[in-house]
Amino acid sequence: MSKRSDLVFKGLHVIVWIIFVGLSIEAGGIIVNFIYSLFKPAVIHHLYQKLDLSEMYARSQVAYFAMYTLLMVIAVMKAHLFYVVIKLMMNFNLAKPFNMVAVAQITHISYYTLSIGLMSYFARETTRYLQQHGFEVDKLNQFWGDGQAFIIMAAVIYVIASIFRKGVEIQNENDLTV
Repeated sequence: MSKRSDLVFKGLHVIVWIIFVGLSIEAGGIIVNFIYSLFKPAVIHHLYQKLDLSEMYARSQVAYFAMYTLLMVIAVMKAHLFYVVIKLMMNFNLAKPFNMVAVAQITHISYYTLSIGLMSYFARETTRYLQQHGFEVDKLNQFWGDGQAFIIMAAVIYVIASIFRKGVEIQNENDLTV
């Protein structure tokens, strides 16, 4: 293991932690906004990220709750995804990377990434449906515009998990023959 590889891995670990903290703050802000809006609906237009859904709340509370639920679920799933990545990086052994724990966690990351992508696609289609029925939903598109990227990323991560699984098999065969 070279010092450069170790340094790059530690740098990536720091970046993943920063992303995790940022996504956790965003998820927490959205959840707090939602809870606060339940008790004081009059302040909806002053909430986090200027997410003014007061018109939607006035027209249909069901649509408001549905959109906020999708927002919360996607935000929490993104934060949890990076938590799983952090767990992988903490348990990852660069000297012997091919092990079943790494395979299981990488596979879990691919499924979670696919779930985020599909949930984002569902949210985008729901937003499109609400927009066709006269709701102002332009502010929501920023939260699930990356759904297609998550679906593609899930496929790539699954391929990497499959490569790791094959690497574990080859490594186990080599250990038996030596």
